[in-house]
Amino acid sequence: MEFPRFIFNPKEGIDNPALVINDDAKPVHSPVPRLCQLKRQEGQSFGFYLQVIKDGQGFEIRDMEAWSPAVHSGLRQGDRVLEINDEFVDNMDFYRVVRKVQSCGLHLFLLVLRQDEYEQAVSMGVDLRALATATKGDRCSRPRLCYISRHPEHGLGMTIISVEGQKGQYIVSTVIDGPAERAGVHSGDRLIWINGVMVSTLTYSSLNRTLKKSANSVTVLVIDSESECCYVRRKMPILPVVAECCSLPHTAKTMHLVKGRNGYGFLLRQEKLAVTRQIVHVLREVDVGSPAERAGMDDGDLLLAVNWEPVESMEHEDIVKMIRHSGDKVSLISISMPGRDFYKEVTMLILCT
Repeated sequence: MEFPRFIFNPKEGIDNPALVINDDAKPVHSPVPRLCQLKRQEGQSFGFYLQVIKDGQGFEIRDMEAWSPAVHSGLRQGDRVLEINDEFVDNMDFYRVVRKVQSCGLHLFLLVLRQDEYEQAVSMGVDLRALATATKGDRCSRPRLCYISRHPEHGLGMTIISVEGQKGQYIVSTVIDGPAERAGVHSGDRLIWINGVMVSTLTYSSLNRTLKKSANSVTVLVIDSESECCYVRRKMPILPVVAECCSLPHTAKTMHLVKGRNGYGFLLRQEKLAVTRQIVHVLREVDVGSPAERAGMDDGDLLLAVNWEPVESMEHEDIVKMIRHSGDKVSLISISMPGRDFYKEVTMLILCT
């Protein structure tokens, strides 16, 4: 049997059609989001600014400071932010996004895309939320921060079980429709924190003592086992700052005030707390029928922010100037004194709505 002979002609190329190699189009690479973990020291900034993209689509990292937590985390100038602390923000209001960054404490987790990847994804009609979810897996859920009120007869409605062979690891078993289950705790959840303390640092006996000392309520941070594995795989610590809040008794409120004929109708006073002697800025003498009262201001609330800028550590005179320079409109964020005490007790930042 004879095989056909193929002759190579340098001018005409290979005369065997089976060996002709076509130039394939370059493969289109799917954009891959990066998780950047920023950790700062007390009094230190994260070292970047957030800017709305000109066409109103998304948020951009700008003006990064050298040697800052932002640079150390691998964040890059021009990166586009998809998630902040495991929550999708690409379509969120700018001021709400800024407040999330400002109120996150010492830890900040950003899921970002390079500028060119983001623009490519948008031009191709990629679902950015689905893209962000794909980095974690469809069955990965955020941890839950749950406030459980003790029932006079049934107690907390949960039992804490030590995981055999795993020191400092505990799971929760709940009573059906009991206080814990109604607060958002599920049977089989991993217990991460209790009243602001990481349970991995507690022995089983000291954990039970903590429960008994909790008079009428307890605050726990829990997560399902599958989602816990997801966080471990991503090397992301499970902290209250990334949690979904369930049944928390206190939340900060945002008030939008429009100045009336007699001003806003309240006084801002600098006061000293009785126990800690800490200086705080308190909203006082709210006039009946005033813009302040109509916005929901209560006498004795603590002022947290003016126009989404935190003011707790600012001088009283500077805060007054901020409000005056705001013109005829101002946005204030405040919380009740019991609310502030609650978040301080569980060593959490005040969660602002």
